Amino acid sequence: MTTATHPWNGVLMSTLDAAADPDAPLRPVTLPAEWDTEAAAALAQLVPGDDPIDLPTLANGWTRVFAPDSATARSLVWLLLTRQAAPTEAVWRCAFDRPPGFIVNLAAFVSPGEGFAARTFVAALRLICSVLRHTAESTASLRNGELPLPDLFAPAAPATGSAATQAEAPPLVAGDILLTNLDACLAGVGLDYDSEDGRAAACAIAALATLTAHAGRGPETLPLPPVRTVLPGLGETLRAVWAEAAVETDTPLAPVETGFSASNPVDGILGVEACGLAPVFSMLRPDGRLATSTRQRLEARGFTTETALAASLAGETVLPLPGAGAHLAMYRALTGFVDRMPARPEALPAPARQKLERGARRALSARHGGFTQKTSIGGHRLFMRTGEYEDGTLGELSLSPTRESSMVRGLMESFGEAVSIGLQYGAPLDAFVDNFAYSCFGPAGTVEGDPVASYATSMLDYVFRALSDAYLGKRLPDGPHQDAQTEPDPLLPLDLPGEDDTPSGQRKRGLRLVC
Repeated sequence: MTTATHPWNGVLMSTLDAAADPDAPLRPVTLPAEWDTEAAAALAQLVPGDDPIDLPTLANGWTRVFAPDSATARSLVWLLLTRQAAPTEAVWRCAFDRPPGFIVNLAAFVSPGEGFAARTFVAALRLICSVLRHTAESTASLRNGELPLPDLFAPAAPATGSAATQAEAPPLVAGDILLTNLDACLAGVGLDYDSEDGRAAACAIAALATLTAHAGRGPETLPLPPVRTVLPGLGETLRAVWAEAAVETDTPLAPVETGFSASNPVDGILGVEACGLAPVFSMLRPDGRLATSTRQRLEARGFTTETALAASLAGETVLPLPGAGAHLAMYRALTGFVDRMPARPEALPAPARQKLERGARRALSARHGGFTQKTSIGGHRLFMRTGEYEDGTLGELSLSPTRESSMVRGLMESFGEAVSIGLQYGAPLDAFVDNFAYSCFGPAGTVEGDPVASYATSMLDYVFRALSDAYLGKRLPDGPHQDAQTEPDPLLPLDLPGEDDTPSGQRKRGLRLVC
Protein backbone atom coordinates (compact mmCIF):
# COMPACT_ATOMS: atom_id res chain seq x y z
CA MET A 1 0.00 0.00 0.00
CA THR A 2 1.34 3.42 -1.03
CA THR A 3 0.08 6.74 0.27
CA ALA A 4 1.41 10.14 -0.89
CA THR A 5 2.30 12.60 1.85
CA HIS A 6 3.75 16.09 2.17
CA PRO A 7 7.16 16.90 0.61
CA TRP A 8 10.36 17.06 2.66
CA ASN A 9 13.09 19.45 1.49
CA GLY A 10 11.39 19.63 -1.88
CA VAL A 11 11.17 15.83 -2.29
CA LEU A 12 7.76 14.16 -2.41
CA MET A 13 7.33 11.57 0.33
CA SER A 14 5.16 8.45 0.38
CA THR A 15 4.20 5.83 2.96
CA LEU A 16 4.78 2.13 2.31
CA ASP A 17 3.94 -0.91 4.40
CA ALA A 18 7.13 -2.89 4.98
CA ALA A 19 8.80 -5.22 7.49
CA ALA A 20 12.33 -6.24 8.34
CA ASP A 21 11.61 -9.87 7.40
CA PRO A 22 8.65 -11.78 5.93
CA ASP A 23 7.54 -13.10 9.33
CA ALA A 24 7.44 -9.67 11.00
CA PRO A 25 4.27 -7.55 11.02
CA LEU A 26 4.06 -4.74 8.46
CA ARG A 27 4.80 -1.20 9.58
CA PRO A 28 4.08 2.11 7.81
CA VAL A 29 7.34 3.63 6.58
CA THR A 30 7.46 7.20 5.26
CA LEU A 31 10.28 7.79 2.78
CA PRO A 32 10.89 9.47 -0.64
CA ALA A 33 8.39 8.39 -3.29
CA GLU A 34 11.19 7.36 -5.68
CA TRP A 35 12.58 4.83 -3.22
CA ASP A 36 11.42 1.22 -3.40
CA THR A 37 10.24 -1.35 -0.89
CA GLU A 38 13.82 -2.53 -0.26
CA ALA A 39 14.64 0.87 1.24
CA ALA A 40 11.48 0.69 3.37
CA ALA A 41 12.47 -2.78 4.61
CA ALA A 42 15.97 -1.50 5.40
CA LEU A 43 14.53 1.31 7.54
CA ALA A 44 12.32 -1.21 9.31
CA GLN A 45 15.42 -3.27 10.08
CA LEU A 46 17.33 -0.23 11.36
CA VAL A 47 14.54 0.84 13.72
CA PRO A 48 13.37 -2.06 15.92
CA GLY A 49 9.81 -2.18 17.22
CA ASP A 50 6.34 -1.98 15.74
CA ASP A 51 5.82 1.80 15.64
CA PRO A 52 5.53 3.72 12.35
CA ILE A 53 8.77 4.97 10.85
CA ASP A 54 9.23 8.49 9.52
CA LEU A 55 12.48 9.18 7.64
CA PRO A 56 12.51 12.96 8.32
CA THR A 57 12.17 12.32 12.06
CA LEU A 58 14.99 9.76 12.01
CA ALA A 59 17.27 12.02 9.99
CA ASN A 60 16.64 14.99 12.27
CA GLY A 61 17.71 12.83 15.22
CA TRP A 62 21.30 12.36 14.01
CA THR A 63 21.68 15.65 12.12
CA ARG A 64 21.23 17.49 15.41
CA VAL A 65 24.38 15.74 16.62
CA PHE A 66 26.36 15.93 13.37
CA ALA A 67 25.52 19.39 12.05
CA PRO A 68 26.86 22.47 13.85
CA ASP A 69 24.54 24.73 11.81
CA SER A 70 21.45 24.55 9.62
CA ALA A 71 23.40 24.76 6.35
CA THR A 72 25.40 21.64 7.23
CA ALA A 73 22.21 19.85 8.26
CA ARG A 74 20.60 20.63 4.89
CA SER A 75 23.72 19.37 3.07
CA LEU A 76 23.66 16.08 5.00
CA VAL A 77 19.97 15.63 4.27
CA TRP A 78 20.62 16.29 0.59
CA LEU A 79 23.34 13.62 0.51
CA LEU A 80 20.80 11.21 1.96
CA LEU A 81 17.97 12.15 -0.41
CA THR A 82 20.22 11.83 -3.47
CA ARG A 83 21.43 8.49 -2.05
CA GLN A 84 25.06 9.58 -2.25
CA ALA A 85 25.86 8.93 1.41
CA ALA A 86 24.17 7.79 4.60
CA PRO A 87 25.42 7.28 8.17
CA THR A 88 26.28 3.85 9.49
CA GLU A 89 23.85 1.63 11.36
CA ALA A 90 24.91 2.81 14.83
CA VAL A 91 24.30 6.46 13.92
CA TRP A 92 20.72 5.76 12.86
CA ARG A 93 20.15 4.43 16.37
CA CYS A 94 22.02 7.44 17.87
CA ALA A 95 24.57 5.13 19.54
CA PHE A 96 27.65 7.34 19.75
CA ASP A 97 29.74 5.21 22.10
CA ARG A 98 31.85 4.19 19.08
CA PRO A 99 33.31 6.29 16.24
CA PRO A 100 30.55 7.30 13.80
CA GLY A 101 30.82 6.73 10.10
CA PHE A 102 29.27 7.31 6.70
CA ILE A 103 28.74 4.88 3.84
CA VAL A 104 29.35 6.52 0.45
CA ASN A 105 27.55 5.20 -2.64
CA LEU A 106 30.10 5.52 -5.46
CA ALA A 107 27.53 4.86 -8.19
CA ALA A 108 25.55 7.96 -7.13
CA PHE A 109 28.45 10.17 -8.26
CA VAL A 110 28.25 8.98 -11.88
CA SER A 111 26.34 11.30 -14.21
CA PRO A 112 24.99 9.92 -17.54
CA GLY A 113 27.24 11.10 -20.36
CA GLU A 114 29.59 12.99 -17.99
CA GLY A 115 31.36 10.18 -16.16
CA PHE A 116 32.52 10.20 -12.57
CA ALA A 117 31.95 13.56 -10.81
CA ALA A 118 35.31 13.70 -8.99
CA ARG A 119 34.90 17.27 -7.69
CA THR A 120 31.43 16.57 -6.31
CA PHE A 121 32.83 13.42 -4.71
CA VAL A 122 35.62 15.38 -3.02
CA ALA A 123 33.20 18.06 -1.81
CA ALA A 124 30.92 15.43 -0.26
CA LEU A 125 33.85 13.72 1.48
CA ARG A 126 35.13 17.02 2.88
CA LEU A 127 31.69 17.72 4.32
CA ILE A 128 31.58 14.25 5.87
CA CYS A 129 35.07 14.63 7.35
CA SER A 130 34.18 17.96 8.93
CA VAL A 131 31.00 16.63 10.56
CA LEU A 132 32.79 13.48 11.77
CA ARG A 133 35.47 15.56 13.48
CA HIS A 134 32.81 17.85 14.95
CA THR A 135 30.90 14.84 16.26
CA ALA A 136 34.08 13.30 17.71
CA GLU A 137 34.60 16.43 19.80
CA SER A 138 30.99 16.75 20.93
CA THR A 139 30.55 13.06 21.81
CA ALA A 140 34.03 12.37 23.22
CA SER A 141 32.62 11.74 26.69
CA LEU A 142 30.29 9.02 25.35
CA ARG A 143 32.97 6.97 23.61
CA ASN A 144 33.85 4.42 26.24
CA GLY A 145 35.29 1.82 23.91
CA GLU A 146 38.47 3.57 22.80
CA LEU A 147 40.01 5.03 25.93
CA PRO A 148 43.82 4.94 25.59
CA LEU A 149 45.46 2.66 28.15
CA PRO A 150 48.59 3.90 29.95
CA ASP A 151 51.89 2.15 29.37
CA LEU A 152 52.44 0.28 32.63
CA PHE A 153 56.11 -0.32 31.89
CA ALA A 154 56.99 3.24 30.92
CA PRO A 155 58.65 5.48 33.53
CA ALA A 156 56.30 7.82 35.28
CA ALA A 157 56.21 11.31 33.76
CA PRO A 158 57.01 14.22 36.07
CA ALA A 159 54.12 16.21 37.40
CA THR A 160 55.11 19.30 35.41
CA GLY A 161 55.11 17.40 32.12
CA SER A 162 51.86 15.48 32.49
CA ALA A 163 49.96 17.92 30.30
CA ALA A 164 52.61 17.74 27.60
CA THR A 165 52.57 13.96 27.74
CA GLN A 166 48.82 13.93 27.25
CA ALA A 167 49.12 16.39 24.37
CA GLU A 168 51.51 14.03 22.57
CA ALA A 169 49.10 11.08 22.78
CA PRO A 170 47.67 10.10 19.37
CA PRO A 171 44.15 11.40 18.81
CA LEU A 172 41.22 9.03 18.71
CA VAL A 173 39.77 8.13 15.33
CA ALA A 174 37.05 10.64 14.46
CA GLY A 175 35.11 8.23 12.25
CA ASP A 176 35.06 6.08 9.14
CA ILE A 177 34.26 6.68 5.48
CA LEU A 178 33.20 3.39 3.90
CA LEU A 179 32.88 3.09 0.12
CA THR A 180 30.31 0.82 -1.51
CA ASN A 181 28.65 -0.06 -4.83
CA LEU A 182 31.97 -0.04 -6.70
CA ASP A 183 30.91 -2.34 -9.54
CA ALA A 184 27.81 -0.25 -10.33
CA CYS A 185 30.04 2.83 -10.41
CA LEU A 186 32.36 1.16 -12.94
CA ALA A 187 29.35 0.13 -15.02
CA GLY A 188 28.17 3.76 -15.09
CA VAL A 189 31.45 4.90 -16.66
CA GLY A 190 31.50 2.00 -19.14
CA LEU A 191 34.18 -0.16 -17.54
CA ASP A 192 34.09 -3.88 -16.78
CA TYR A 193 34.76 -5.05 -13.26
CA ASP A 194 37.12 -7.80 -14.41
CA SER A 195 39.47 -5.63 -16.47
CA GLU A 196 42.72 -3.75 -16.00
CA ASP A 197 41.01 -0.42 -16.71
CA GLY A 198 38.29 -1.22 -14.17
CA ARG A 199 40.83 -2.01 -11.46
CA ALA A 200 42.87 1.10 -12.33
CA ALA A 201 39.77 3.32 -12.04
CA ALA A 202 38.83 1.70 -8.72
CA CYS A 203 42.31 2.34 -7.32
CA ALA A 204 42.19 5.98 -8.40
CA ILE A 205 38.78 6.54 -6.77
CA ALA A 206 39.87 4.83 -3.53
CA ALA A 207 43.09 6.87 -3.45
CA LEU A 208 41.10 10.08 -3.98
CA ALA A 209 38.88 9.22 -1.01
CA THR A 210 41.86 8.49 1.26
CA LEU A 211 43.69 11.64 0.19
CA THR A 212 40.63 13.74 1.00
CA ALA A 213 40.15 12.06 4.38
CA HIS A 214 43.85 12.50 5.30
CA ALA A 215 44.07 16.17 4.23
CA GLY A 216 45.97 18.29 6.73
CA ARG A 217 47.68 15.36 8.48
CA GLY A 218 50.97 15.56 6.58
CA PRO A 219 52.58 13.58 3.73
CA GLU A 220 53.42 10.58 5.93
CA THR A 221 49.74 9.53 6.05
CA LEU A 222 49.09 9.69 2.30
CA PRO A 223 48.71 6.52 0.21
CA LEU A 224 50.80 5.73 -2.82
CA PRO A 225 49.60 7.43 -6.01
CA PRO A 226 47.88 5.11 -8.51
CA VAL A 227 49.76 4.32 -11.68
CA ARG A 228 46.83 5.16 -13.99
CA THR A 229 43.60 7.09 -13.51
CA VAL A 230 41.74 6.03 -16.73
CA LEU A 231 38.66 8.20 -16.02
CA PRO A 232 38.63 11.67 -17.66
CA GLY A 233 39.24 14.53 -15.24
CA LEU A 234 40.10 12.24 -12.35
CA GLY A 235 43.85 12.70 -12.76
CA GLU A 236 43.66 16.48 -12.45
CA THR A 237 41.50 16.24 -9.35
CA LEU A 238 43.86 13.68 -7.83
CA ARG A 239 46.89 15.92 -8.34
CA ALA A 240 45.12 18.94 -6.87
CA VAL A 241 43.91 17.02 -3.81
CA TRP A 242 47.34 15.44 -3.37
CA ALA A 243 49.07 18.85 -3.30
CA GLU A 244 46.54 20.13 -0.78
CA ALA A 245 46.59 17.02 1.41
CA ALA A 246 50.38 17.00 1.71
CA VAL A 247 50.35 20.29 3.64
CA GLU A 248 50.29 19.58 7.35
CA THR A 249 48.19 21.91 9.49
CA ASP A 250 49.46 23.50 12.69
CA THR A 251 46.68 21.89 14.74
CA PRO A 252 46.62 18.08 14.29
CA LEU A 253 43.29 16.90 12.94
CA ALA A 254 41.49 13.87 14.29
CA PRO A 255 42.10 11.01 11.83
CA VAL A 256 39.28 9.85 9.55
CA GLU A 257 39.91 6.36 8.16
CA THR A 258 38.69 4.97 4.85
CA GLY A 259 37.65 1.47 3.83
CA PHE A 260 34.96 -0.57 2.08
CA SER A 261 31.66 -1.45 3.69
CA ALA A 262 30.35 -4.87 4.61
CA SER A 263 26.78 -6.02 4.14
CA ASN A 264 24.37 -3.96 6.28
CA PRO A 265 20.85 -2.49 6.14
CA VAL A 266 22.15 0.90 4.94
CA ASP A 267 22.75 -0.72 1.53
CA GLY A 268 18.98 -0.84 1.01
CA ILE A 269 18.61 2.84 1.88
CA LEU A 270 21.27 3.80 -0.70
CA GLY A 271 19.95 1.41 -3.36
CA VAL A 272 23.24 -0.50 -3.52
CA GLU A 273 23.57 -3.29 -6.10
CA ALA A 274 26.81 -4.79 -4.76
CA CYS A 275 28.19 -4.19 -1.28
CA GLY A 276 31.64 -2.68 -0.88
CA LEU A 277 34.11 -3.75 -3.56
CA ALA A 278 32.26 -6.93 -4.51
CA PRO A 279 31.04 -7.38 -8.11
CA VAL A 280 27.42 -7.53 -9.19
CA PHE A 281 26.90 -11.28 -9.51
CA SER A 282 23.36 -11.04 -10.99
CA MET A 283 22.11 -9.05 -13.96
CA LEU A 284 18.56 -8.90 -12.53
CA ARG A 285 16.97 -7.05 -9.68
CA PRO A 286 14.98 -8.96 -7.04
CA ASP A 287 11.76 -8.03 -8.89
CA GLY A 288 13.04 -9.67 -12.10
CA ARG A 289 13.85 -6.50 -14.05
CA LEU A 290 17.30 -5.68 -15.44
CA ALA A 291 19.60 -4.04 -12.94
CA THR A 292 20.81 -0.51 -13.58
CA SER A 293 24.39 -1.69 -14.02
CA THR A 294 23.27 -4.27 -16.58
CA ARG A 295 21.49 -1.65 -18.70
CA GLN A 296 24.54 0.62 -18.53
CA ARG A 297 26.93 -2.12 -19.63
CA LEU A 298 24.61 -3.11 -22.47
CA GLU A 299 24.49 0.51 -23.61
CA ALA A 300 28.29 0.76 -23.46
CA ARG A 301 28.49 -2.28 -25.76
CA GLY A 302 25.92 -0.86 -28.19
CA PHE A 303 23.12 -3.29 -27.22
CA THR A 304 19.49 -2.56 -26.58
CA THR A 305 17.36 -4.87 -24.47
CA GLU A 306 15.92 -6.50 -27.60
CA THR A 307 19.24 -6.99 -29.40
CA ALA A 308 20.87 -8.31 -26.23
CA LEU A 309 18.06 -10.85 -25.82
CA ALA A 310 18.39 -11.91 -29.46
CA ALA A 311 22.16 -12.33 -29.16
CA SER A 312 21.74 -14.31 -25.94
CA LEU A 313 19.20 -16.64 -27.58
CA ALA A 314 21.64 -17.15 -30.46
CA GLY A 315 24.22 -18.48 -27.98
CA GLU A 316 26.39 -15.35 -27.68
CA THR A 317 27.71 -14.29 -24.29
CA VAL A 318 26.61 -10.67 -24.14
CA LEU A 319 27.73 -9.83 -20.61
CA PRO A 320 30.21 -12.19 -18.94
CA LEU A 321 29.58 -12.22 -15.20
CA PRO A 322 32.63 -11.74 -12.96
CA GLY A 323 33.49 -14.61 -10.68
CA ALA A 324 35.37 -15.12 -7.44
CA GLY A 325 38.69 -14.71 -9.23
CA ALA A 326 37.74 -11.21 -10.39
CA HIS A 327 36.63 -10.35 -6.86
CA LEU A 328 39.99 -11.44 -5.46
CA ALA A 329 41.90 -9.56 -8.18
CA MET A 330 40.02 -6.35 -7.33
CA TYR A 331 40.75 -6.90 -3.62
CA ARG A 332 44.47 -7.24 -4.31
CA ALA A 333 44.53 -4.18 -6.55
CA LEU A 334 42.85 -1.95 -3.94
CA THR A 335 45.05 -3.06 -1.05
CA GLY A 336 47.15 -0.08 0.02
CA PHE A 337 44.81 2.64 -1.25
CA VAL A 338 42.49 2.64 1.79
CA ASP A 339 43.19 2.44 5.51
CA ARG A 340 41.27 -0.77 6.21
CA MET A 341 40.29 -3.58 3.90
CA PRO A 342 37.38 -5.96 4.52
CA ALA A 343 37.80 -9.71 4.84
CA ARG A 344 39.58 -11.15 1.85
CA PRO A 345 37.28 -13.06 -0.52
CA GLU A 346 37.82 -16.77 -0.77
CA ALA A 347 40.19 -17.69 -3.55
CA LEU A 348 39.49 -20.37 -6.10
CA PRO A 349 41.66 -23.51 -6.00
CA ALA A 350 44.92 -22.62 -7.69
CA PRO A 351 45.20 -24.30 -11.11
CA ALA A 352 48.06 -26.69 -11.59
CA ARG A 353 51.03 -24.80 -12.92
CA GLN A 354 52.39 -26.00 -16.17
CA LYS A 355 55.54 -28.03 -15.82
CA LEU A 356 58.54 -26.20 -17.20
CA GLU A 357 61.41 -27.87 -18.91
CA ARG A 358 64.81 -27.46 -17.34
CA GLY A 359 66.11 -24.01 -18.19
CA ALA A 360 62.75 -22.74 -19.54
CA ARG A 361 61.58 -19.39 -18.23
CA ARG A 362 57.94 -18.30 -18.01
CA ALA A 363 58.10 -14.54 -18.49
CA LEU A 364 55.39 -12.14 -17.37
CA SER A 365 53.36 -10.28 -19.94
CA ALA A 366 54.03 -6.58 -20.49
CA ARG A 367 50.75 -5.69 -18.74
CA HIS A 368 50.05 -7.82 -15.70
CA GLY A 369 48.24 -7.68 -12.39
CA GLY A 370 49.53 -7.50 -8.85
CA PHE A 371 49.38 -5.21 -5.85
CA THR A 372 51.49 -2.57 -4.11
CA GLN A 373 51.80 -2.51 -0.32
CA LYS A 374 53.30 0.26 1.82
CA THR A 375 54.32 -0.83 5.31
CA SER A 376 56.58 0.15 8.16
CA ILE A 377 58.64 -2.41 10.12
CA GLY A 378 60.04 -1.02 13.33
CA GLY A 379 59.76 2.51 11.91
CA HIS A 380 61.52 1.61 8.63
CA ARG A 381 59.28 2.01 5.59
CA LEU A 382 59.12 -0.61 2.86
CA PHE A 383 57.32 -0.68 -0.49
CA MET A 384 56.49 -4.16 -1.83
CA ARG A 385 55.13 -4.68 -5.33
CA THR A 386 54.09 -7.98 -6.90
CA GLY A 387 53.47 -9.15 -10.44
CA GLU A 388 51.01 -11.92 -11.27
CA TYR A 389 50.46 -14.29 -14.15
CA GLU A 390 47.06 -14.62 -15.81
CA ASP A 391 46.18 -17.49 -13.46
CA GLY A 392 46.82 -15.30 -10.40
CA THR A 393 50.09 -16.94 -9.31
CA LEU A 394 53.08 -14.86 -8.25
CA GLY A 395 55.77 -14.22 -10.85
CA GLU A 396 57.58 -11.08 -9.77
CA LEU A 397 58.63 -9.39 -6.53
CA SER A 398 60.01 -5.88 -6.05
CA LEU A 399 61.29 -4.61 -2.67
CA SER A 400 62.11 -0.91 -2.18
CA PRO A 401 63.08 0.23 1.33
CA THR A 402 63.18 3.99 1.86
CA ARG A 403 65.48 6.07 4.03
CA GLU A 404 68.05 3.28 4.11
CA SER A 405 71.65 3.26 2.96
CA SER A 406 72.45 2.62 -0.68
CA MET A 407 73.89 -0.78 0.21
CA VAL A 408 70.69 -1.91 1.98
CA ARG A 409 68.49 -0.65 -0.87
CA GLY A 410 70.68 -2.37 -3.45
CA LEU A 411 70.67 -5.66 -1.55
CA MET A 412 66.89 -5.64 -1.08
CA GLU A 413 66.22 -4.76 -4.71
CA SER A 414 68.66 -7.42 -5.93
CA PHE A 415 67.07 -9.97 -3.60
CA GLY A 416 63.63 -9.20 -5.07
CA GLU A 417 65.01 -9.67 -8.60
CA ALA A 418 66.59 -12.99 -7.59
CA VAL A 419 63.29 -14.24 -6.18
CA SER A 420 61.50 -13.12 -9.38
CA ILE A 421 63.93 -15.08 -11.54
CA GLY A 422 63.45 -18.16 -9.38
CA LEU A 423 59.65 -17.92 -9.58
CA GLN A 424 59.73 -17.48 -13.36
CA TYR A 425 61.90 -20.58 -13.68
CA GLY A 426 59.41 -22.65 -11.72
CA ALA A 427 60.68 -22.44 -8.13
CA PRO A 428 57.73 -22.93 -5.73
CA LEU A 429 56.77 -20.01 -3.52
CA ASP A 430 56.45 -22.46 -0.61
CA ALA A 431 60.21 -22.98 -0.63
CA PHE A 432 60.90 -19.24 -0.38
CA VAL A 433 58.39 -18.87 2.46
CA ASP A 434 59.87 -21.82 4.41
CA ASN A 435 63.41 -20.45 4.10
CA PHE A 436 62.91 -16.72 4.69
CA ALA A 437 59.85 -16.37 6.93
CA TYR A 438 60.86 -15.67 10.55
CA SER A 439 64.39 -14.69 9.51
CA CYS A 440 65.87 -12.56 12.30
CA PHE A 441 67.89 -9.40 11.65
CA GLY A 442 67.36 -5.69 11.92
CA PRO A 443 65.33 -3.69 11.32
CA ALA A 444 62.59 -5.54 13.22
CA GLY A 445 59.60 -4.47 15.24
CA THR A 446 55.97 -3.47 14.98
CA VAL A 447 54.36 -3.70 11.54
CA GLU A 448 52.20 -0.73 10.53
CA GLY A 449 50.07 -0.55 7.39
CA ASP A 450 49.16 -4.21 6.87
CA PRO A 451 46.94 -6.32 9.15
CA VAL A 452 48.62 -9.54 8.03
CA ALA A 453 51.25 -9.11 10.77
CA SER A 454 51.59 -7.05 13.90
CA TYR A 455 55.29 -7.82 14.53
CA ALA A 456 58.08 -8.92 12.19
CA THR A 457 61.52 -10.20 13.08
CA SER A 458 62.91 -8.65 9.86
CA MET A 459 61.77 -7.07 6.61
CA LEU A 460 62.07 -10.43 4.84
CA ASP A 461 60.00 -12.07 7.58
CA TYR A 462 57.14 -9.65 6.88
CA VAL A 463 57.51 -9.92 3.07
CA PHE A 464 57.24 -13.69 2.85
CA ARG A 465 54.50 -13.94 5.47
CA ALA A 466 52.51 -11.38 3.46
CA LEU A 467 53.14 -13.37 0.26
CA SER A 468 52.06 -16.56 2.01
CA ASP A 469 48.80 -14.93 3.05
CA ALA A 470 48.12 -13.41 -0.38
CA TYR A 471 49.13 -16.27 -2.70
CA LEU A 472 49.17 -19.44 -0.62
CA GLY A 473 46.16 -18.73 1.59
CA LYS A 474 48.21 -19.38 4.74
CA ARG A 475 48.43 -16.64 7.38
CA LEU A 476 51.49 -17.32 9.53
CA PRO A 477 51.51 -16.12 13.16
CA ASP A 478 53.95 -13.57 14.52
CA GLY A 479 57.32 -14.83 15.64
CA PRO A 480 58.75 -14.24 19.13
CA HIS A 481 59.56 -10.62 19.84
CA GLN A 482 63.23 -9.85 20.15
CA ASP A 483 62.61 -7.59 23.11
CA ALA A 484 60.89 -10.52 24.90
CA GLN A 485 64.09 -12.57 25.05
CA THR A 486 65.35 -12.60 28.61
CA GLU A 487 68.27 -14.98 28.27
CA PRO A 488 71.66 -13.26 28.59
CA ASP A 489 73.92 -12.96 25.61
CA PRO A 490 76.52 -15.79 25.52
CA LEU A 491 79.38 -13.31 24.98
CA LEU A 492 81.20 -11.90 27.94
CA PRO A 493 80.02 -8.47 29.07
CA LEU A 494 82.16 -5.50 28.12
CA ASP A 495 81.82 -3.80 31.51
CA LEU A 496 82.74 -6.03 34.44
CA PRO A 497 82.18 -4.89 38.03
CA GLY A 498 85.34 -3.87 39.82
CA GLU A 499 86.16 -3.77 43.43
CA ASP A 500 84.75 -0.27 43.79
CA ASP A 501 81.48 -1.28 42.13
CA THR A 502 80.79 -4.25 44.45
CA PRO A 503 78.29 -3.37 47.17
CA SER A 504 79.52 -3.79 50.69
CA GLY A 505 78.52 -7.01 52.36
CA GLN A 506 78.44 -9.03 49.13
CA ARG A 507 80.99 -11.65 48.10
CA LYS A 508 83.09 -10.79 45.07
CA ARG A 509 82.64 -13.16 42.17
CA GLY A 510 85.44 -13.84 39.76
CA LEU A 511 85.51 -15.23 36.25
CA ARG A 512 86.22 -18.90 35.72
CA LEU A 513 87.55 -20.24 32.46
CA VAL A 514 85.58 -23.29 31.29
CA CYS A 515 87.25 -25.63 28.82
